[in-house]
Amino acid sequence: MPEIDGGTDAGLPAALDAIETSEPLVNSVTNNVTVNDVANVTLHWGGLPVMSDDKREVADMVAAADACLLNMGTVDESGEATMLTAGEAANDGDVPLVVDPVGIGATPTRTRVGTRLLADLDVAIVKGNHAEISALAGEDAEVRGVESVGEYADVAEAALSCAREYDTVAVASGETDVVAGPGAAYEISAGDDMMGRVVGTGCMLGVTLATFAGGGTETPLEAALSGTVGFGLAGERAADGGEWNGPASYRIAFLDSVAGMSSDPPTDGGDRIERVATT
Repeated sequence: MPEIDGGTDAGLPAALDAIETSEPLVNSVTNNVTVNDVANVTLHWGGLPVMSDDKREVADMVAAADACLLNMGTVDESGEATMLTAGEAANDGDVPLVVDPVGIGATPTRTRVGTRLLADLDVAIVKGNHAEISALAGEDAEVRGVESVGEYADVAEAALSCAREYDTVAVASGETDVVAGPGAAYEISAGDDMMGRVVGTGCMLGVTLATFAGGGTETPLEAALSGTVGFGLAGERAADGGEWNGPASYRIAFLDSVAGMSSDPPTDGGDRIERVATT
């Protein structure tokens, strides 16, 4: 599937079937702003959420899991230690590890923590917004708080550089999402503007990628492509449904849309993917 340039379903039906069959246990060490949405979206895709963030038990929980998400949205000193412990346990158990370096580039502390996670751990997928992935790639980036500010014309090249630097799959989310492995980058045109008006959609994308990676039938690149496309298409379905009046009700419509994807998987996912850069 990684060589697709349109005309397939991006592996979504097979990925959703695998998640439904395996019910992957996904441990999320995440921030306290969006923890409930992260848990719910895991469940709605068909996974089993667990939110263990206690350093005393997290290694045991991750060892029993099928995937692990590390989200540094509200990272503190103890949270940094917990994330490293969880990441090491994931690596020891060959558990797919997804890192969301929220706000990297905004402060020296976030930059230090984010780069440490990527350098010290074997990360299957790193997911950030355009600015965060650009910052990881060593490019000029403007992060205000935890939000991407400004325009980034070379996101695909930045994602490729990040993927090569850290030997991972890089997902840069934004108006147009980019997924890159060390050898190629793909643009994904799926989603709706309303997704940017709901706090936490980036966090939910991160755990979506972990859930797809934990499904057991895909490589990290395939999981990133199918997960990112599926997430965007769920956003479109929520917007097209019309049963919302603003950001709060759209959030509910989005979660409901995710929950309905496995029973009615899209067949146009591959049409939304275009290979845009190679090494």
